[in-house]
Amino acid sequence: MDERVAAAIAHWAPRFTANGVTVSDFERITRGLDAWDGWCAAWSSVAAEHETLGRQALATGRLLSAGQHLAQAALYFHFAKFVFVADLDQMRRAHRRAVTCLDDALPHLSPPGRRIEIDFEAGRLVGVLRVPPGPGPHPAVLMLSGLDSAKEEHRVVEQLFLERGLATFAVDGPGQGEAEYDLPIRADWSLPGKALLDALCAQPRIDPARIGVWGVSLGGYYAPRVTAAAGDRIKACVALAGPYDFGDCWSGLPQLTRDTFRVRSGARTEEEARRIAYTLTLEGTAHTIIAPLLVVFGRKDRLIPWRQAERLAAATGGDSELLVLEDGNHGCADLAPWHRPYTADWLAQRLCAKGTSE
Repeated sequence: MDERVAAAIAHWAPRFTANGVTVSDFERITRGLDAWDGWCAAWSSVAAEHETLGRQALATGRLLSAGQHLAQAALYFHFAKFVFVADLDQMRRAHRRAVTCLDDALPHLSPPGRRIEIDFEAGRLVGVLRVPPGPGPHPAVLMLSGLDSAKEEHRVVEQLFLERGLATFAVDGPGQGEAEYDLPIRADWSLPGKALLDALCAQPRIDPARIGVWGVSLGGYYAPRVTAAAGDRIKACVALAGPYDFGDCWSGLPQLTRDTFRVRSGARTEEEARRIAYTLTLEGTAHTIIAPLLVVFGRKDRLIPWRQAERLAAATGGDSELLVLEDGNHGCADLAPWHRPYTADWLAQRLCAKGTSE
């Protein structure tokens, strides 16, 4: 097997299934996949099957099923392109289909979603807003992706928040998803964070006084940066598997991850990418965080050393809690029941939504 295929499976297999890929689909996609060049096509082929199911359901008025099938197709198209930077044209075609499938699914999800576009610098930021039933105003969670994730991936986690009365706003920031082509990765998220928060707080049925932020992987770095810059606009922050200093992690990253960072940071060489990685640090920033902070990490994370979590929890200027799962991998996707419900409850309690009694 191509070492890149083997690495992708070894690092991310639990992530695929924890975020909604069925085990049978994962097995048939990866079975016999010997070369990395075939990764995007293999995922896209099965994604197209789910898209067909969704289009057929739409045509016959089975709208709930249509939304589910199309959202599933969007997830698979996303995983077709997530670190597939060796063929940017093929990656972009898969990405366009992921976006189209999710956009078409949104009105038929339960609760439905709504696409929000925000003009920002030389491009735009795009998010999906989903609001629980009831007139509100509702507390909300700004959901930040990592280096290779995007808004199409977060439906499972969104549901946990929605069930607890929290609206969700899953976004593509600089270097991510729909923004990755025009807006490179950046260390300082104060401006994109402000633009996203302003857009979220302006939405009907959203309570601007009860906003939290959640981020995974590199989003677990962006979330504290946004929280530090936003001051008392953010009432609670969750950092899942995020680096304290990304440059310190560079030498241990898989080649696929380094290649993806190079492309999405706009670097011309790996050495330039490494220099940019060193600018992504919470040193000198973490102490300004005043909102409660939950740091979640896996001790067996093979991408970001778990000591990075200790540094963040110790450096914050406010109330912090560190949850380290002994057998957790990157993002603790292999132990989702041990942290996802707790994280949702933790945010719900601090944002004054439905508590854990349910």
